[in-house]
Amino acid sequence: MKTLIKIEELAMFVFGFYLFVFLPFSWRWFFVFLLVPDIVMLGYILGNKIGTVTYNIFHHKGLAIVIHIFGAYFSFPLLEGAGIVLFSHSALDRTFGYGLKYE
Repeated sequence: MKTLIKIEELAMFVFGFYLFVFLPFSWRWFFVFLLVPDIVMLGYILGNKIGTVTYNIFHHKGLAIVIHIFGAYFSFPLLEGAGIVLFSHSALDRTFGYGLKYE
């Protein structure tokens, strides 16, 4: 079952890249910004609890989808792209076995 879930997450990552291609940016920017969400791991400097909370907020696919929807609704491609990158980053993390953190 774990393998099937990882394949599903990989498919979500590929789907995120597919969606990004339709935005008015070069597809290369997708890979440039793919690791940006890991900056929130700096929250661990302030302690494990704060680090866990910040990591979980910015690696939650629900937040990524909401950001993307707001960008699409308000015709703001930068926000759409941010949502897609967050979603894809979270899917890629889960493909490699990383998920949301627990206290």
